[in-house]
Amino acid sequence: MIAVIDYGAGNLQSVEKAFRFVRCDIRVTKDPEELRSASAAVLPGVGAFGDAMNCLKNSGMVNPVLDFIETGKPFLGICLGLQLLFESSEETPGVAGLGVLGGTIRRIPAGTGLKIPHIGWNSLSIRRPGGLFEGLGQDPYVYFVHSYYLKAKNPEEVSSTTEYGVTIDASVQKGNLFATQFHPEKSGAVGLRMLENFARLIG
Repeated sequence: MIAVIDYGAGNLQSVEKAFRFVRCDIRVTKDPEELRSASAAVLPGVGAFGDAMNCLKNSGMVNPVLDFIETGKPFLGICLGLQLLFESSEETPGVAGLGVLGGTIRRIPAGTGLKIPHIGWNSLSIRRPGGLFEGLGQDPYVYFVHSYYLKAKNPEEVSSTTEYGVTIDASVQKGNLFATQFHPEKSGAVGLRMLENFARLIG
């Protein structure tokens, strides 16, 4: 069973629907015990970094999430769910993230002539084939909605990048921990393939 973590700040329905479409055993949960027993977990997220961290704390899910990641079972952060895994964000200075991975979340710079937020389809430059990207071409198009982006501390953890006035670390992988700034669940056949690839990691 794949657990989609409900902490009050996630785009739960579209994530659940996409996993069901690829015939995964999926369950939306806010129960720490149910999360602990899951074979894999997904941390979605929409909204502001500080608000989402407050929701995560108030839901009592911070330690269960950290504990789950420590088990080494497959874990996927999506959009704001990626950002929360890092140390801090310029969106809400003084609010600490989970700090599982090293790096900061920065605002996409203005003055490039590009609209902010970054909304729509953009191509990925895949740095680490396999994993979520198994069976995909080199430059797949995926769907983004964000005003802030990841600058990872450790380049070897960056699995893909995209360009939008600046080079954006679009996804990361460390062991069985995966996270994407884009939305696989909204990225058509390419995104569904990524979710299938994630589910296959369960074994």
